[in-house]
Amino acid sequence: MNSIIGTYECKVDAKGRLLLPVTFKKQMTAALQDGFVLKRSVFQPCLELYPMKEWNLMMQKINKLNRFVKKNNDFIRRFTAGVKVVEIDNLGRLLIPKDLIVFAGISKDLVLSSAVNIVEIWDKDLYEKAIDDSVLDFADLAEDVMGNLNDDDNGIS
Repeated sequence: MNSIIGTYECKVDAKGRLLLPVTFKKQMTAALQDGFVLKRSVFQPCLELYPMKEWNLMMQKINKLNRFVKKNNDFIRRFTAGVKVVEIDNLGRLLIPKDLIVFAGISKDLVLSSAVNIVEIWDKDLYEKAIDDSVLDFADLAEDVMGNLNDDDNGIS
């Protein structure tokens, strides 16, 4: 799957339905037939939406873990806690299950944020706080994560 691009502000209704923005939905056209997996994020108070193809690739990696190693077993249980298979209906809506709404602290306004091959779903206020908190140290983070990479001759990693 190609990278997903963009950050979109949306609203969720009282039933937990999210109407996907048209430009976002167009990027997801190839994945619409296969469905999606929605799960809790490991590191942030948000949800992660995996196109089924991406989820299957992740599961291939996880299935290589030895289940007779307790840490691996604990990781698998926690990684897959609250996982739901979800679909986008004919009107372009995604139903977010109540337990996942509670986990992510989603109220009415939310943000869909691309994260390369998956989408993060955030409560808008929590998203803004996470972005603001990381502004001060983003330059250091970028240098730590990307500073030693230079795979191409163009000087850009």
